[in-house]
Amino acid sequence: MSLPRYKVTMLALSLGIACTFVGCSSNPSKKETADLGPKATEETYFSAAQTALDKGQYNEAAKNLQSIDTYYPTGQRIAQTQLELIYVKFQQKDYPAVITAADRFIRSNPESPNLDYAYYAKGVANMEENYDGIIRYTSLKQSHRDVGYLKVAYQNFVEFIQRYPSSQYAVDAAERMKFIGQELAEHEMEAARFNIKRQAWVAAVERGQWVVEHFPDTPQIPEALATIAYGYTALGDKTTAQQYIDVLKLNYPNLVKANGTVNLTAARHEGSFFNRATLGIFGRGEQNTQSKSQQNTESRSLTNKLSFGLLDRPHVESTVQPQPKVEPKTSESRSWLNRLSLGMLDKDHS
Repeated sequence: MSLPRYKVTMLALSLGIACTFVGCSSNPSKKETADLGPKATEETYFSAAQTALDKGQYNEAAKNLQSIDTYYPTGQRIAQTQLELIYVKFQQKDYPAVITAADRFIRSNPESPNLDYAYYAKGVANMEENYDGIIRYTSLKQSHRDVGYLKVAYQNFVEFIQRYPSSQYAVDAAERMKFIGQELAEHEMEAARFNIKRQAWVAAVERGQWVVEHFPDTPQIPEALATIAYGYTALGDKTTAQQYIDVLKLNYPNLVKANGTVNLTAARHEGSFFNRATLGIFGRGEQNTQSKSQQNTESRSLTNKLSFGLLDRPHVESTVQPQPKVEPKTSESRSWLNRLSLGMLDKDHS
């Protein structure tokens, strides 16, 4: 049985079009050319990268640094090139690349005096990876989102401080750990509130106990203690509940009602709503665990708050900047400290 003529025509056209696409996909683009090797010397590439960095042209800087990494893997500038790639990738907000570059630097330069920066950069990159471009500036709660990157960042900072307790980045890392601790504690308390709502008392108690055990210096402690007491009361364990109520009476008497029961509603408002809604950036109470210089909100600009203290820091904090200790440069070039602070710090007064 033969096919109708129009079907034969359509089949032939379909096969012809398919063969055309296959042929086009198999032919290399005329624009693709073979790599003919380096087009400049190592020093030329490095000088171009430094010029681009001074101008804030990070794409151009990355291009030149990657050329050194590709064509001069055993050159004199390779260690500093790999170090500066960490910084450039951070400025490009390519945080997975920052982590990859930091890990590579650690493996390739086990004796480098700048290893502390590589370990520190991993923590900062994982911390930044946890936030997208909007969450930082809105009232969306971090506790409603996955905190996987924050947990990894916390462990990165723990390892960093254990290895380099005297590093110039140690103070900043410790402050970041405090901030992450508050985020993780809030995440646990959000789960505890949900468990209270569905009357899963054991799960709520476990969440509260986790906060008390692992994050004892966070603003969530009053609510955590109240949640434990409330949960044990609901479970019928009056003895254990009373122990936590006594702790509340001693430290947070306003969270215990006149009849001796827990005021869970007041506990949830111990930290202001504005504070929790802005991820702890604004509305901090006197129980805040930040340093004295950060508690003085009058001395911190809006830019400083929204960047988690990274940008526009008060002068008292200017000694801690997440920048590598690189080779000395001429007076005409900008220092790493000046670059990171967007020109705010370590200005050239010559």
